[in-house]
Amino acid sequence: MAVTAASATGIRVPFLDLALVHGPLRGQLLDELGVLIDTGSFTNGPAVAEFEDAFAAYSGGAHCVGVGSGLDALRFGLLAAGLGPGDEVIVPALTFAATLEAVTQAGARPVVADIRGDDFGLDPAAVEAAVTPRTRAVVPVHLYGAMADMRGVLRVAEKRSLAIVEDACQAHGASRDELRAGVAGSAGAFSFYPSKNLGAMGDAGALLTDDAGVAAQVRALREHGQRAKYDHELGGYTSRLDTLQAVVLLRKLPHLDRWNAERAAAAAFYSEALVGVGDLELPTVPAGSRPVWHLYVVLTEDPDGLAAFLRERRIGTGRHYPRPVHLEAAYASLGHEAGRFPVAEDVAARCLSLPLFPGIGAEQLETVAGAVRAYFGTRRTG
Repeated sequence: MAVTAASATGIRVPFLDLALVHGPLRGQLLDELGVLIDTGSFTNGPAVAEFEDAFAAYSGGAHCVGVGSGLDALRFGLLAAGLGPGDEVIVPALTFAATLEAVTQAGARPVVADIRGDDFGLDPAAVEAAVTPRTRAVVPVHLYGAMADMRGVLRVAEKRSLAIVEDACQAHGASRDELRAGVAGSAGAFSFYPSKNLGAMGDAGALLTDDAGVAAQVRALREHGQRAKYDHELGGYTSRLDTLQAVVLLRKLPHLDRWNAERAAAAAFYSEALVGVGDLELPTVPAGSRPVWHLYVVLTEDPDGLAAFLRERRIGTGRHYPRPVHLEAAYASLGHEAGRFPVAEDVAARCLSLPLFPGIGAEQLETVAGAVRAYFGTRRTG
């Protein structure tokens, strides 16, 4: 498909367009809100358990516990694994800060390890090298919607008797090597932040696990440590999945596979239209991996320059993430200097996320690709 001058200059392409997702569901969601107002079941309403059952069935887990956010899901998963002061948890150098926040809020110490360049997930060899006598768990992050090498991580974890709490907050529906995201380890945390592949209309999250004891403990943790009303067995939190968010997620879940397929089609377009353009390094898909393309991330020597060029043409972009977590001020106490984790640092310095969302149009995709080629002075052939 050729990019015309009009399409290259006259079409706005936002980084994300949630209206395309919510528009067709608007009437149904408003009706559901009316029912919720009438019943007053704002907390622990029947939709919460209904969504938990539905998401567990979709993801292949035995138990799903809805909570207030993805961060809460991660923290509760670590607490349920018995983490506490003096324990160490291995995390990747390239991730959102919430991964490390969950570790520190559980009372443990994050130990950073480098990532692989092909899937941007934890490098199993780096995990092995980071294990100490205090290591109790590892948190692989399925970054950008692609699963990390869980077979490799599992081998290390089993040999070292480590718990695995997956950060699957960007990987709803992803799989790799016949493993589903969120159910390959001891537990898996999901975020339903509005921009996720399966997004609520506010903060929301869930923990998946095959362990009934873990599920029961997380249910208590989210509700002030109660296993029954006014029966506080442990110190807890207020982190329920709101009934309103459960209703939204229930209505969206049946569309998730289609939305993921639309993301994959857009990613395939970029990967064909941008091959050989400038210095771009395009995402790779390891054998056996089925990513859900939460983000389409390219690498280039001047991501800010390309982003500015696209912004001038009304094309949105993102940086996920421009600084690896070990170089963030919040984690300076870990004592890592620049150069310690070279793969993560290289990706962070050169990453740029292009527009990708369910319903993105062919003209919009052509506009983005045409603008990227124009930035590099490249003409499309064929």
